[in-house]
Amino acid sequence: MRPGVLLGDAVLRGDRFVHLVKNTGDGRSFELGPREHHLLSRMDGTRTLAELGRGYAEAFGRRLGDGNWTQLLTLLGSRGLLVGGPAADPPEEEAKPSTGTLRMVADADATARRLHRAVGFLLHPLCLLPLLAAVLAMETMLVLRADEVLEGTAATFANPVLITGAALLMWLSTALHELAHGVVAVRFGGTVGEIGLRWKPVPIMYCSVENYLFLPRRRDRIFTAVAGAVANLLFLLPFCALWLFVPVDDATRDGLAGLLLIGTVQALAMLLPLPPLDGYKVVSQAAGATALAASSRDYLRLALRRDPAAKRYPRRARAVYTAYGLGSTAVVAGLAVLAALLVASLFHP
Repeated sequence: MRPGVLLGDAVLRGDRFVHLVKNTGDGRSFELGPREHHLLSRMDGTRTLAELGRGYAEAFGRRLGDGNWTQLLTLLGSRGLLVGGPAADPPEEEAKPSTGTLRMVADADATARRLHRAVGFLLHPLCLLPLLAAVLAMETMLVLRADEVLEGTAATFANPVLITGAALLMWLSTALHELAHGVVAVRFGGTVGEIGLRWKPVPIMYCSVENYLFLPRRRDRIFTAVAGAVANLLFLLPFCALWLFVPVDDATRDGLAGLLLIGTVQALAMLLPLPPLDGYKVVSQAAGATALAASSRDYLRLALRRDPAAKRYPRRARAVYTAYGLGSTAVVAGLAVLAALLVASLFHP
């Protein structure tokens, strides 16, 4: 196997399990079945074909013939996964940047590592747990004083100065959200590929983790996905302290209340289990699945039609896809109800 090839865990995709594979030399990713992955993961340059064949026979109960070896090695070699195979394409760094994006730093990974050295201590449980407890206390306070928060938010939206200030602070929170993904990924062995701006239609910062799906442990991937929303909530803590403990004028107090509610909604919205949000990544990793939304949709369509093809899905796949299909539908329905109530409240306070 070529150095720099990353192998992922077995994950559900449709009615089968696959392994994600990435060639970091050219940036391309592939999916391999369990049998191909079994062989590729053992091609470390120390085993002969005979030894690999014996291990394959013990694992899968059949031996590979010459034709099977030719087909397999041709497949892996053509994808640039084997030493001595076709030359890899030019690295991604030499490719033209994506349309509508602007790289902000030349070496994003080095930047993320410097940030990790500066603030990585906050990820230690002795620091992180008290911060999370403070976030929980803040959210509890917002619920207990909901009337005051809602009044302040309404005043914020009615005041051009306050809403502009809140928007600028939310932009900064979004930037911290993206950088948090990169810093936490670096802590778990990740590599940051780009840090830049993307127009959507306003410029929004992004931070891409190249090997997110190949981080060593599933919980590492979950922590990396959650990091952005946690950073959004931590960003609000100083403003909550001002709101609670510092005597300010009414307009500033309204602006702080509005910022706290808007920021909370922003953070919690990112945790919704809908693609392409961070919550969807968390659910996908927890379920051990890739293309979870599409696979769930395909399975439920077959199941509702009582198509015999639905029975070919493994039991775990049926449980995962049914749970996600029902859960995501409930989330969308709940959001629709909240939107309807919000519109109604605008016309009938």
